Amino acid sequence: MQNVYPVLKYDDAHAAIDFLERAFGFERLQVHEDDGGKVVHGELRCGEGVVALSSTGAGDPVYEQSAHRAVVYVVADEVDSLYERARGAAAEIVMEPTDQDYGSRDFSVRDPEGNIWSFGTYRLGG
Repeated sequence: MQNVYPVLKYDDAHAAIDFLERAFGFERLQVHEDDGGKVVHGELRCGEGVVALSSTGAGDPVYEQSAHRAVVYVVADEVDSLYERARGAAAEIVMEPTDQDYGSRDFSVRDPEGNIWSFGTYRLGG
């Protein structure tokens, strides 16, 4: 295995995509919809990472789960400027920028459907 890709479910995946683009500068790679307009598969790039997402009730039922249950950590070199961007996009801040004992500077927000997005300078697995 070479990469790990988080996959998130949202009740309104279109709104989630818009939020992630506006608040954090994610880049929309692709969005596929079913006949009813729900997102069955979406991909957004953040630096070298990619997150996948879809709407609840759309796509393969094997992967169906409820929304609002994920915590995603994203490595960011410019934590304070990203925090200001998120704040400017009216993201719900759940942790202000904080210097951690293990050397990271982190902040966390809750997206419009309750998932927690944490951004920090600590690189996992290093």
